[in-house]
Amino acid sequence: MSILVYTESENGSFKKIAHEAVSYAKGIADMMGTSVTALAVNANDTSELGKFGASKVLEVSNDKLNNFNAEAYADVIAQAAKQEDAQVVVLTSSANSKFMAPLVAVNLEAGYVPNVTELPSSSSPFTVKHSVFTNKAFSNTEINTNVKIVGLGKNAFGIKENETSATTEAFSPTLSEDDFSTEVVSVDKATDKVTIADAEIVVSAGRGLKGPENWGMIEELAETLGAATACSKPVSDMGWRPHSEHVGQTGKPVASNLYIAIGISGAIQHLAGINASKTKVVINNDPEAPFFKAADYGIVGDAFEVVPQLVEKLKEFKAQNN
Repeated sequence: MSILVYTESENGSFKKIAHEAVSYAKGIADMMGTSVTALAVNANDTSELGKFGASKVLEVSNDKLNNFNAEAYADVIAQAAKQEDAQVVVLTSSANSKFMAPLVAVNLEAGYVPNVTELPSSSSPFTVKHSVFTNKAFSNTEINTNVKIVGLGKNAFGIKENETSATTEAFSPTLSEDDFSTEVVSVDKATDKVTIADAEIVVSAGRGLKGPENWGMIEELAETLGAATACSKPVSDMGWRPHSEHVGQTGKPVASNLYIAIGISGAIQHLAGINASKTKVVINNDPEAPFFKAADYGIVGDAFEVVPQLVEKLKEFKAQNN
């Protein structure tokens, strides 16, 4: 019996959320007196997973799994859980995992709770705290099925090193044509920018920027901070920025350590999508903008004056501390 954790990777490299998921799984394993088995699909180097608490790594190597496919990946995870007699399966709350998790739950006849924010408060009954109502509240939920599936919220637990001597084992799941009933034709993505999903810092802007031609200062601020760029829904709807950068309740959810909103009024749909971010900073020339009520820090001022000064000061600070 062990705790199984699926470790997400891209182009052979583990995502940051994979390390966080293993760290979390190790916390549960310590509570329950067992060990962590990590499942890696087409990853180049799995030895790093032992650093965060994995005692065993199941390595899957299959070209058919180069592109994410929910049905196929769910089948792989379920087969691994059955082989390892896993009592708990740890996933993340990424878009892929949320798409896939219900399929895993059906396969394992397991209860599933997404957006979990901390270690279980009890292992018997197995009780987890998770965010609900678009991060406006928390719920403590008992999972009473034999197998429990936990979807860890992004940046909820953090990465914790817990050096373990990990063994590796080749794992060859049985995949059928039904697993590939949905075919990935092509994948287009930006390769030269920090993605919103992986970013510790997100710099977002809205209609206060007045036009797409003014986005240079947003990109400069993001580059200075090593941040991802994002935007509000109206901005993407008008075609100023790609829809892949739209964050909010109807766009991509953000749970960054720092979220900077520039020229965004703070409609409830936008706030719902970024509320899980740890620190929120707003820059707006309207002191009555709703975003100020949700922000940890606020600057009332013209973005065209504030942002260039902020970039200048950040560059000076970096130059002095490098």
